[in-house]
Amino acid sequence: MPLTKPNQQLRRDLKEAAALLKWAGVDLYVVSKRMMAAGDEQGAMELMKIAMSFQLTEDNLAGYADEVKAGQITRARQV
Repeated sequence: MPLTKPNQQLRRDLKEAAALLKWAGVDLYVVSKRMMAAGDEQGAMELMKIAMSFQLTEDNLAGYADEVKAGQITRARQV
């Protein structure tokens, strides 16, 4: 059964949010490498932790998008 328009939009929004987190995590990782090279090991490690949390959240959002596609999550009627 095809997705309703609200569920299609929900899936697109989840996928977009996941992609934004992915690229933000990549950018943070690059900055943390520069900080490490500059000698700021503690700051670099803190950025790496944030980047890893972004990756975990990205994975969760991608999973939710898959659940929307499978019909396990649906968007209720909007008011």
